[in-house]
Amino acid sequence: MVRIFKTIDGSIHEIQEPQEGCWIALTNPTATEIFEISEQFGIEVDDLRAPLDEEERSRIEVEDNYTLILADVPAIEERNEKDWYVTIPLGIIVTQKMIFTVCLEDTQVLTRFMEGRVRNFYTNMKTRFILQILYRNASMYLRYLRIIDKKSEQIEEKLHLSTRNQELMELLELEKSLVYFTTSLRSNEMVLEKLLKVESIKKYPEDTELLEDVIIENKQAIEMANIYSGILSSMMGTFASVISNNLNIVMKVLAVITIVMSIPTIIFSAYGMNVSALGMPFSRTSWGFLIIIILSIVASIIAAVFLSKKKFF
Repeated sequence: MVRIFKTIDGSIHEIQEPQEGCWIALTNPTATEIFEISEQFGIEVDDLRAPLDEEERSRIEVEDNYTLILADVPAIEERNEKDWYVTIPLGIIVTQKMIFTVCLEDTQVLTRFMEGRVRNFYTNMKTRFILQILYRNASMYLRYLRIIDKKSEQIEEKLHLSTRNQELMELLELEKSLVYFTTSLRSNEMVLEKLLKVESIKKYPEDTELLEDVIIENKQAIEMANIYSGILSSMMGTFASVISNNLNIVMKVLAVITIVMSIPTIIFSAYGMNVSALGMPFSRTSWGFLIIIILSIVASIIAAVFLSKKKFF
């Protein structure tokens, strides 16, 4: 899908035909749309397709008549009826007359711009628009990181009640999301550092403060991702130790029960053999069976008390 926007009289409007100073947003474009944009504006097809590859790395490439900026943006992926967080590439192509964005899906990073909810947003001020996108991107990372932190706390509460594989798998998914976020944020930081060094993009002196805000937001997101990742890793290790300890306790209890129950088994097995010629104790009295049962119970109790004092369970 191809949509065209332009700032007119201080507000954003969707227009039908490309104009100088406009913003052309490509969302999961078809091969035909990519070819038409390439032919009309002289942009390489490979550069238009690059943001559609989920494995594409963040970078800046300067061509003769345009500059390609690739950055990773956070996205929500639904699996097993649950929302998980991943990152996808967002391509920003800057020409002398207009700016293009290319992405696999509708991302919330760009939605606010399309809806006109970003202050001081002008499609013709390309450098500021790029910085505003990157600032919004860093803010989205921070928002999703806070959601991940709340989810991990909820899962931790469930694990305190009952340790199940489902909660552990959810923690693993959150940990994977944090790894994706950390890697992408660091790549975006490199892109940010190189951005204003590119001579082909016109700079505005008033954008300095915005650039500082973008750098601060991005660094804060990196620090939060590292902190949450460390907490989750520690939590996973702790619960793994708890599970192992619980298993050891169960095995010890079962071993003690086996030992205690084996005493009556040995006694009854001996009396169950054909050994009447040997004259087994209590074999000739009418109370012999009851006496044997009582002795077995007493022996089992003594063994249980002994093992208990030795702290076998």
